[in-house]
Amino acid sequence: MTGFVDSHFHIWRQADLPWLLGPMQPRIFGPYEPIRRDYPVAEYLADCRPAGATQAVYVQANWAPDRFMDEVDYVSQASETSGFPIAIVAYADMTVGDVRPQLDRLAQNPRVRGVRMQLHWHENPLYRFAAAADLVCDPQVIANVGRLAAYGFSFDLQVFAGQMAHAARLAAACPDVTFVLQHAGMLEDLSPDGIAAWRAGMARLAAQPNVMSKLSALGTFLRRNDPAHIARVVGETLALFGAERCLFGSNFPIEKLWTSYADLIDAHRAAVPEGLRDAVFQQTARRVYRLDA
Repeated sequence: MTGFVDSHFHIWRQADLPWLLGPMQPRIFGPYEPIRRDYPVAEYLADCRPAGATQAVYVQANWAPDRFMDEVDYVSQASETSGFPIAIVAYADMTVGDVRPQLDRLAQNPRVRGVRMQLHWHENPLYRFAAAADLVCDPQVIANVGRLAAYGFSFDLQVFAGQMAHAARLAAACPDVTFVLQHAGMLEDLSPDGIAAWRAGMARLAAQPNVMSKLSALGTFLRRNDPAHIARVVGETLALFGAERCLFGSNFPIEKLWTSYADLIDAHRAAVPEGLRDAVFQQTARRVYRLDA
């Protein structure tokens, strides 16, 4: 494999991100002083291109919600000026009465391929993002996620193991929407019970044919690049979803807190059997995010 698609990365200007401004705020990935600064497309390309990245998908990075189009415009300009092909997973608020006015605006930009609104909730407040654990199956959220199908947009789904039963019901209720499970289900509890709960939840999601799994951010809770941990999560996820429903994402620059891009991609390549690498590192992302359109 000489090239690959990075299906999950961020670029940003510090001034645009509320969580990078003001006092340090606790984040799910721990202390983040080294990335509390601009991370422009030139630096991202310096990180990813030597490792073989040929295309990329930007996933929203929590700009102020009312500036969701500013974020899209910023990323589009970065793609145009760099000449690097970048598709966009943008933000839209799935809790509003009707999300279609937001989707209409997003659809005006041909780089937008999908939407993410983070719905993860955890008993640990440091890991909590959504207002409630069951927001993922709120009737209004279900109705709005279902509306993505008319636009050809996917939904990047971010939940913990305890929410996966609800998430599977969301996917079943929206069969015409492709869901991309973020970070292989965010395995954070490595106790036997925690792994069993994650495995059971992943099996529920894998039973929904419109759910894919993104192999990304596997260092989030360890805060290191651990090839053995990556191999374990990747192996179990491949067994459940199949390579044609799995895709790699770097989650840079977050993972840059503890590893290099080259070491990260090497650990993931080693975890994927050679015969499955084209699907995981290229084909699934191209199909799901319509990168050849």
